[in-house]
Amino acid sequence: MKEGYIIRDQEKIHFITATVVNWVDVFTRKSYKDVVIESLAYCIKEKDMLLYGYVIMSNHIHLIMQSKTGKLSDLIRDFKKFTAKNILEKIQIEPESRREWMLERFKKATETHSRNKNYQFWQYGNHAEEIYSHKFMWSKSDYIHLNPVRAGIVEKASHYRYSSASNYVNNEGLVTIEIVDNPVIDVLKKSSITKYNQY
Repeated sequence: MKEGYIIRDQEKIHFITATVVNWVDVFTRKSYKDVVIESLAYCIKEKDMLLYGYVIMSNHIHLIMQSKTGKLSDLIRDFKKFTAKNILEKIQIEPESRREWMLERFKKATETHSRNKNYQFWQYGNHAEEIYSHKFMWSKSDYIHLNPVRAGIVEKASHYRYSSASNYVNNEGLVTIEIVDNPVIDVLKKSSITKYNQY
């Protein structure tokens, strides 16, 4: 893990990225995305997670999160361990045309690390960035919410089901999150108006 991405303060809000090994497009299937959603809901209810934003893309997820108990690294570890175990089980027992190809990649990933014996689902590291200001929080929030728009999946961020954009726009979503106050938008600046119209 790079020095710049170590979680130094376990109590602070962080922007986290979890990437599937070899950028395998696992999350093109609803079943696997639902594992992530169920795990987020569980962590919020049972593991003191505060979730401020998220998006599930085809091969990675972004989270803006915090641990109420100041154990963020443990929370991320448990979340990744649980989702990896459950997704790998689904790949092996549910209909999956890419099963052999995916499992081969996950198996090969264990050769360079001794931590996992059979399969490695997530890449090591979380690319954790501490949220140090309200402005930075919204910069990261915009970044994750506009991911599906930039990828050409939807025209408006709030139309993408597997992100928290609809929580902010319509006050509803797949997971209950902590809503962060919207910063004041300078209506005289065209760039501000354009950016928020994409929601």
